[in-house]
Order: sequence, then C-alpha cells, then structure tokens
Amino acid sequence: MRRIALLSLALALAACQKAPAPTAPASTPVKETYDASAGSDARRIEADVRFLADDLLEGREAGTRGYELASLYVAQRFRAIGLAPAGDDGSYFQTVPMLRGVRQADGNALVVVRDGQERALRFRDDFLPGINFNEAQASVEAPAVFVGQGVYAPELQHDDFAGVDVKGKIAVLFNGAPAKFDNDRRAFHSSRATKAEELVRRGAVGMIEVQSDDEQARSPWQRRADNWQTPGMRLRGADGKGIDTWPQLRVYAMASSASADALLSAGGRTAGQLSQELRDGKLRAFDLPGTIRLAAHTAIAAVESRNVVARLEGSDAALKNEHVVFSAHLDHVGIGAPVKGDAIYNGALDNALGIGVMLEAANRLAHDGAAPKRSVLFVAVTAEEKGLLGAEWFARHPSVDGTLVANVNMDMPMLLSPTKDVVPIGVEHSTLHPLVQQAAKEIGVSLSPDPSPEEVVFVRSDQYAFIRAGVPAVYLDGGYTGVDGDAKSVQDAFLKERYHQPGDDLSQPIQWADAARLAKLNARIGRLIADSPQRPQWNAGDFFGEKFGKPAKATP
Repeated sequence: MRRIALLSLALALAACQKAPAPTAPASTPVKETYDASAGSDARRIEADVRFLADDLLEGREAGTRGYELASLYVAQRFRAIGLAPAGDDGSYFQTVPMLRGVRQADGNALVVVRDGQERALRFRDDFLPGINFNEAQASVEAPAVFVGQGVYAPELQHDDFAGVDVKGKIAVLFNGAPAKFDNDRRAFHSSRATKAEELVRRGAVGMIEVQSDDEQARSPWQRRADNWQTPGMRLRGADGKGIDTWPQLRVYAMASSASADALLSAGGRTAGQLSQELRDGKLRAFDLPGTIRLAAHTAIAAVESRNVVARLEGSDAALKNEHVVFSAHLDHVGIGAPVKGDAIYNGALDNALGIGVMLEAANRLAHDGAAPKRSVLFVAVTAEEKGLLGAEWFARHPSVDGTLVANVNMDMPMLLSPTKDVVPIGVEHSTLHPLVQQAAKEIGVSLSPDPSPEEVVFVRSDQYAFIRAGVPAVYLDGGYTGVDGDAKSVQDAFLKERYHQPGDDLSQPIQWADAARLAKLNARIGRLIADSPQRPQWNAGDFFGEKFGKPAKATP
C-alpha cells in the first residue's frame, strides 16, 4: 500500500509539472575557423561576437534569459579589462523598469463603416493593432480623417492638418515626413512619437498608419505579419504606468498597402492616387466618410532588464565628473518566425559586433598609459530594438554623479567587405567634427559622407536618446570604399536579405581587421574628447542643438 501511495503521489506531482518550454529551431552550425595571422585585437572582437551571437543566447531579446546571459558576459569583460562598476549599488548593472506588451490573437478589429455597410479588415493579413500599454482591451468607434503624414512644421510652412479637425476622431496617415524637408527636420518629424504628441495635442482618439506602395516594396508586409507576436516594450514610471504611451490615443493600428483602398478610397480618391501625391509632395487632408471601429487586445506585464555600465575614472580633478559616454546596444529581436527552418535572430552585426568594437575600444583606453582627463563610461544598453529604451533610461537617469558631455555610439557596423573608410553619422552637428577628423587622420582612415542621408540613421539608434537629453553625439558606421570592389552593394544586400532576419549570424564574412581598426578609431575619438579643454557643443544654428541642447555661440 505504501508503494501504491508513493506511486500515486509521484504521478500527481508529474501531472502538476509544466510541459517544457518549446525550444527554437537552431541555426545551421557555423564552421569554426581560426586566423593565425589576425591581430590580438581582431581576435578579441571575434571571440566576443562568437559568444554573443551564438544560438545559446537565443537572439538576446530584452527581458529574456538570453539577454541576461549576454549582460553577465559583458559585465565580466568590463571587469577583466579593469573598468570599475558604475551601475546601481556598486554593481555593473542598471535596472531598467519596463512594461511588456504582446498582441493577442482574439479581440482585435479594424472595421470601416461606410455607406451603410461594414468592411472588416483581416487581422494579420490586412492590419495589426499597435501594442497597447495602457489598456489590455481597448475599443473605439469614431469618425475618421486623413491627415497626410501627420506633420505640423510651421517653421517650414507645412501643415498636414490644414482644413480639418481631428478632435474626437481617428487620424489616418502615411509614415515619414515630406521629402522636401532637410534631413534633420525630416528625421524629427518622421518620428511616431512626434506625430502622436501632435495628435494628442489636437484631441485625436486613435491613429492608423497606412503602408504606402513604396514602403511595401522596401519592407514587405508579410515580414511584419509573420512576427505579429513579437513583444513590444515601454519604459515604466514609479506609478507603474508606461512612459510615452499616449493613453489619449485609445487604439493605434497599422494597415497594409493592400488594404489601403478600404480605408482611403472615398470621394473620388483612391489609395493609389494618394500614394502618388505622397511622392509628389501634394497630399492634402480631408474627412473620411462614415466611421472606423478599432479594437486591440494586449497582454501587459511589468518586466525589468538591465544596462551594463562601467567607468574609467578621469585623472583631472576639475574634469573627472564630466563623462564621455560610449554606448552600444546589447539586445536583438530574439526568437521569431522561422526562415528556412531557423527561428533564432542572432544579431551578429546588429549588434554583437558593435558591442565587440566597444569592448575593444574600452580595452585600448584602459591600457593607454595615463588616464584621460575626463571620465569615460561604457554602457551596453538594453531594449534598443524596442525603441531605444535602455539608452533613454540611462540618459534620463544616469547611474553616476556628474554630467554627460558627449556620446560615441556603435550600432551594426556593416563590415562585410574590406574597406578603406568609415562613415561618421551626425558629425556635422557639433564641435565633435574636428576631433573625429583628427582621429581619422592619426589612424590613417578616410571619412566618407553618409551615402543614404534620406534614411535618417542619426535618429534611429541609441545616440538619439542622448541627443534628446542635449548631449552631442556621433555614430561611426562601416565604410563604402571597398579595397577589392563595391562595398556598398554588399551592405545593401545585407539590409535587404538579412537585417532583422535569422541570416544575421556568424556565417557572414565579417571583416575582423576592419572591426579592430574601427575600435582603434573610436578609442582615439574618445580620448580626444576626454582630453579637450572644452566640452563638445552644438554648432550654432543646428536644428538638434536648438531643439534639445545649448548650441555654441556663433563666432564673430
């Protein structure tokens, strides 16, 4: 009887156990190679990237065990280099509080009610609700209005809201900002946050972003639809509520270009005509007939992730409380829809390589003889892929006393073909420019202009969080002047085929020697900033300086 009782207890306990979590299909094993001729700096970077981009870390999504392993690794690398911890409570870690939202398969709707008929768009195929961090289940039905790209820029004599009232309505719009804007203003006004703030100010209750034909050609809707379960995140305040979540916009959604006619064709207009007017810069706002019913169902939970922060203390008593901040994001997008049987999005270039470059720059500065005059911080930030959240938290809540005077960011250096140059993104905005030029000359590398300024990369990585805090920044990308051919075509192929895909893995022909050169250049830039008599300043008249910082005074 005792054996029967024990067996019954064992069976009961087994029944209570949760089934093991499914594991993602692994990538095709990458053949190990060893280049005996490589420099020790290149090998260190390669070793870091090989660990951080391994399947073991499952794509390093913020808030996951894979990311925690990556952050522990970077903390111990900082320790081995000889950098002091500069996070919370004497540790290498700064806690970043967030909300995590995941779309649910049920309870979502986008219904166009027009001319006495209802047309329901299909979840995933036609539309995706935005992740709602304010209400788990939200629904609104209201009149709708088309507002072009949702841009209000009176300084440029541009108003997409002219002639319409959005109060109490759902705003329907295209992404981006007018092509006639200069790159800086187009970058600022393309931001979803900028548009949401303007819509809230005007009293809108919802927003629908419609994918244009050109967007569909660049980034097919199916990619987004396949990864509809990917979590979103927002920073969480002390009250437990999300920061920058705009609860006044009850529901937000994205609609595919294929469903654009259902939303926009009215009064003799078609979605195709509006897409052409978008290209021609001739969009005008107009009220849409009928109403639109929007609903979203989101699972919301409080989560935490962490930045990894280390400090090299400055040697000058008057300057050591001023900090030059090196940053690189440690997270990637995790596990997603399988592509050719592989569901792990390793993020080798994006941004394991950026972390490797930052670690090598840290190693150079830490062993560069005398310490720099200003202190230098090295921050591996979390949740860049969720909206620059780790960098935003650090810029708002630095884990060190003193001031942040400059940011040198490293993100996705596309070093897939040997090159002779680097591209300093954003260098023209501040007095960092001559320092970057000097460092490049000393290292023996040429500087090339951004070949795709219309992509406004300057506001699409972590440096923008520091810019918004008024801190001048620069971000160095891989070059385009190939040693043996056209490096740009190689980079374009990466962006088209492997960016944010499982193919961003260790099978790529990463140029470790170029990565070591980039680390050397970044270290030299950091040293020049740290030792300069004057802290960096925004150039007089600079858009970002006037918007967020204190620009330098014009020279008479």
